[in-house]
Amino acid sequence: MHFNLPNILTFSRIAAIPVLLALFMVPGDVGRWLACAVFTVAAVTDYFDGYIARTWNQLSELGRCLDPIADKLLVAAVLLLLAFFNSPGILFLLPALVILCREVLVSGLREYLAQAKVRLPVSRLAKWKTAIQMVAIGFLIVAESGPSWLPTTEIGLAGIWIAAILTLITGYDYLAASLKYMDKPETKAAPAPPAAKTAPLG
Repeated sequence: MHFNLPNILTFSRIAAIPVLLALFMVPGDVGRWLACAVFTVAAVTDYFDGYIARTWNQLSELGRCLDPIADKLLVAAVLLLLAFFNSPGILFLLPALVILCREVLVSGLREYLAQAKVRLPVSRLAKWKTAIQMVAIGFLIVAESGPSWLPTTEIGLAGIWIAAILTLITGYDYLAASLKYMDKPETKAAPAPPAAKTAPLG
């Protein structure tokens, strides 16, 4: 296994999940600000692990496999924590559900295409979706613990809705790109030639 710096950063996003759970259970504003700080650091590692891997030529199959898994685990865990501890209601639950369903869809498509030896690259719009989503989640973590002059929750809700809309668009793009491979007829293996008969002895 390649335990280089990019992969360590990727593992750190997974390790941040139980830390975030513990901080969500801390009462008061301090717990929320600390949770926002941990989430922000974890989200930033998503950029740096890829950048370092490309710059230092430390690309690995482990990192290629684990990076999207770590991202999805982090986002899904925080969305569930927000829904349980501080959900603003249907205005949050609906876009959160859209985002989670899209992640499941894309993960399934990637697994199918991997078996077909097809790599599905991340689009520029999907990267924008991820950036907006991470910023919105940060605002929603802080929520009412933010400064009184800043509508923290409203900014977070607006951002998560924008991310959900972009999620639908990018999810459709991935699905459309996958359908052309699904429409191809399945190639069947050629039947094995009949076994040669052995002449009886004597």
